Amino acid sequence: MRIPGRTVALFASAAALAVALGGCKPPPEGADGKPQYPVHFDTPSARPHTTTRAALYSRGDSGSGVRELQARLRQVQWLNDGPTGEYDDLTEQAVSGFQGKRGLPRTGRVDNVTWQRLLAMTHRPGQWELYLMGGQPAAPPDPRCLTGRVLCVSKTSRTLRWMIDGRTLTTVSVRFGSQYTPTREGVFSIYWKSRHHVSTLYDSPMPYAMFFSGGQAIHYSYDFAAHGYAGGSHGCVNVRDEGAIASLFAQVRDGDRVVVYR
Repeated sequence: MRIPGRTVALFASAAALAVALGGCKPPPEGADGKPQYPVHFDTPSARPHTTTRAALYSRGDSGSGVRELQARLRQVQWLNDGPTGEYDDLTEQAVSGFQGKRGLPRTGRVDNVTWQRLLAMTHRPGQWELYLMGGQPAAPPDPRCLTGRVLCVSKTSRTLRWMIDGRTLTTVSVRFGSQYTPTREGVFSIYWKSRHHVSTLYDSPMPYAMFFSGGQAIHYSYDFAAHGYAGGSHGCVNVRDEGAIASLFAQVRDGDRVVVYR
């Protein structure tokens, strides 16, 4: 590469001064008799240029960032399912649709431009927007759950642990009663199981019902399975995973304890 003469002169003067002051040795001379300097000069034409935007999230990714992305896509009605925390084909389609509607390249991947546009149109999702369809971590079990056979129900984390002698065998997401029909808290016992129960008060199905306090039971909920935490029960503990509640129903016995706590 050709180095301007003035730049060479400046380096030569600096090298001579360093020698005079007892500094470093001057650089070696090349075949042309001129000093060789370990200096590299970039010109604008030599710098790499690309129009590709790096993806923040794309198909196959998972984690809390993807869960927030899905919650925000739900807010602008580009995604109906989830959030699941898994960047699947439905999420990719939703991102692509969002991008196309706003004149952005329909890549299906979330780059910084797409993310900033989505942030501007949405609010920060809350806990139960992020876990609308369940999947949240369970709270530590109440001390009253650590002995015997117990259905340990946390209102804080909205989870139910099936525990035997302090060991958790199953954990499922649950939903509770509304403000006007709250789920009772305390220590109870299963006193009746009804596989195909239908509520006489609300005329609604309550499959795999396990009653623990008056008319309140732990049971499968079609509404919870369809709408997640967007709804609520009339005081019962709803389970949205039908396979999980079917397994619990087969294991739980009359007399097993139920602990409902904050």
